[in-house]
Amino acid sequence: MIFSNLKRTTCTFLLTIFVIFLNAVFSFGQESKDQKLWYKQPANSWMKEALPIGNGYLGAMLFGGVEEEHIQFNEETLWTGGKGEWNEYNGGNKEGAHKHLLEVRRLLDLGKYEEAHQLANRELTGVIKADKGNSEWEGYGAYQPFGDLYVRPESSGTVSNYRRELNIDKGVASVEYMNDGVHHKREYFANYPSRTLVFRFHNDKPEGIDYVLRQTTEHKNVDMAFKGGQLIMSGYLENNGMGFESRLVVESDGKILPFIDGKLTVKAANTLTLYLTASTDYINEYPHYSGRKYKELNKKTIEIVLCKGYDVLLSEHITDYSNLFSRVNFTLDGADKDNLPTDERLRLYANGEEDHTLESLYFQYGRYLLISSSRPGTMPANLQGKWNNMGNPPWASDYHANINIQMIYWPAEVTNLSECHEPLIEYIDRLRPPGRKSAKDFFNADGWIVNTMNNPFGYTAPGWGFPWGFFPGGAAWYGRHVWEHYEFSGDRKYLKVKGYPIMKEAAQFWLDYLTKDKDGFLVSSPSYSPEHGGISTGAYMDIEIAWDIFTNSIKACEELGVDNRFKEKLAAAKSKLLPLKIGKWGQLQEWKEDVDDPTNKHRHVSHLYALYPGTQVNTVRTPDLVDAARVSLNARGDDGTGWSIGWKINFWARLLDGDRSYKLLNRAMQLTQVDGVNMVDGGGVYNNLFSTHPPFQLDGNMGATAGMAEMLLQSHSGEIHILPAVPKAWPTGKISGLKARGGIEVDIEWSHGKLNKLVLKSDHNQTVKIRYHKEVIRFDLNAGKVLNLDGSLGKY
Repeated sequence: MIFSNLKRTTCTFLLTIFVIFLNAVFSFGQESKDQKLWYKQPANSWMKEALPIGNGYLGAMLFGGVEEEHIQFNEETLWTGGKGEWNEYNGGNKEGAHKHLLEVRRLLDLGKYEEAHQLANRELTGVIKADKGNSEWEGYGAYQPFGDLYVRPESSGTVSNYRRELNIDKGVASVEYMNDGVHHKREYFANYPSRTLVFRFHNDKPEGIDYVLRQTTEHKNVDMAFKGGQLIMSGYLENNGMGFESRLVVESDGKILPFIDGKLTVKAANTLTLYLTASTDYINEYPHYSGRKYKELNKKTIEIVLCKGYDVLLSEHITDYSNLFSRVNFTLDGADKDNLPTDERLRLYANGEEDHTLESLYFQYGRYLLISSSRPGTMPANLQGKWNNMGNPPWASDYHANINIQMIYWPAEVTNLSECHEPLIEYIDRLRPPGRKSAKDFFNADGWIVNTMNNPFGYTAPGWGFPWGFFPGGAAWYGRHVWEHYEFSGDRKYLKVKGYPIMKEAAQFWLDYLTKDKDGFLVSSPSYSPEHGGISTGAYMDIEIAWDIFTNSIKACEELGVDNRFKEKLAAAKSKLLPLKIGKWGQLQEWKEDVDDPTNKHRHVSHLYALYPGTQVNTVRTPDLVDAARVSLNARGDDGTGWSIGWKINFWARLLDGDRSYKLLNRAMQLTQVDGVNMVDGGGVYNNLFSTHPPFQLDGNMGATAGMAEMLLQSHSGEIHILPAVPKAWPTGKISGLKARGGIEVDIEWSHGKLNKLVLKSDHNQTVKIRYHKEVIRFDLNAGKVLNLDGSLGKY
């Protein structure tokens, strides 16, 4: 064995009580039946079939092969791009670009839209490397795969009783099968507290079997060595010189032979355990973004891992993970078909068979993916979470700020995963320094911005092509996340120290950028409705986002009792914003000009930001605008990419149309095999429940999870609205642990479409308004006390 018996005995003695404690904590209060994705065969496709595990820092995709296991893994900071790639890289900024802004606006005022667009596209685009080389993202960078681990177990004869599964209640994946009378079992998990991926292979053959291990990477400047029981892969990205290293500890009760020709053989083993960690020299600190002592970090991580051992790491992981996941339970009435493999259930579902437990599984799978890809201290989830197997991934697998990254975090607060929201907010805070330079260079404005595409190296400038690249509203949209984290947590210290400063600077940009039109209203000029339509002097999404950041910043000033003069400026500007308009065919206008096309089915429905995630349009205060939003949505239809369908689930829930939300949920869960880019109607899911753009993007999963929560609980309009959009397809069910604004935990039970029981818990005294149908009743909540209400909102 690699790890000395003496050292292991000492560590085991010290940690035995800890293991017992963790096991006791985990077993307390757990339901006996766990939710699982499972299959009768190994995965052939990374995107469609492999199963994900992750701890925020690291992600892995598991194939479950019998002849050879394939584990593809990522480390969150391994990116091409930045100054290391291109000496002239400066976050896309172009000093003095703002000198062309007045001319663009003049051309727009004259109605010379094409000339204005050409000038903006020439002078207001971000700077990018002209020579793209071998990558579409040369000069900008892309999220990179780290490596692949292969384990080949000795095998012969036929395979039977194969089962590959992912237990999302425990965050543990497994493979089990019989091979020529030998029982094989594997376990895989991603431990967050110890920053490690753990894989165990076990067989019950009396004399054991042989295993052959190899590790590969597509990166070229790499050394591979086996030292002290650790397979160490270290190198530098050819593109930008980023240093990286992974360490794989190999433990076994068999004999480990010398490392030869890139292979490590373990003889006559019953158990093989692998501990994997990895890191890079990246640090999210502007402007250098490097300097982490990654090799020292890996060494320390492995020392801790070896002291703990497998059993402690597993218990530690399950306790840590389940503390988050188990907060919400969701049960829908209907036949439980978990005796069927997940891929078979999806095929039956696509053929119209009812499977409400599959829908609740999909809801919880979204929470699983968020926990697995976003934890305190990590980078936020990118377009693919933390899972990517391509050096040139779609859209660089980056941080798209015109809908996608925001959507990934929509479920965070309402599904009781506030801690998982923290990486996004920390990342947003780190964008302010480069975002200030972008605001000044392109618009001569104070405050900060981020546009459509953003990488870990402070690219906050507009993209290098319009209209897709222009979206300075990204920072203010991020401000909604910053504010909602406060609304759900009530953490005034956070709001004062971090939240409000972020919001204030985002609002400051819009104070400077907005300009008066001929009627005296404040408009955004130039503006583009994200990825749709031409240049404008008033794409309504900009106006709605400005309204949003002004409104929430005013509330923050009032909460903290600060910046009264600034608050007055915000209020004055808010009062002069171009009012939302209803167009000639009854639609909520996308632009200041009434030019919406009722036959257009574009995936972006950005002008309904005010409906969701915003609050400007709502059923309580603006019924006419709600009706207009409904007209716009009907015109756009129910197709789209995965994330677009996810957004529409939330839109219809806010319109209190649960049946339409459910129809879109059903559409979102339709099985597809399309893995090429489809920007129109390709949305659905793969066999592993990954949502498809296509290809795979995490936002579709998260949009659907948030939408299901929105169907059952809403709290954005100053009321806690119970079952606002429960569909007829869900006549009976219960959900516990959802969160309403104010930090209120909510449990709901209903049957035959009617509320049976409502439970509310708050950690501080507050008064709330509860709405059920048309009835609104005010209640006092006492800190630490439970409020039990019946179906008529009566106390019991």
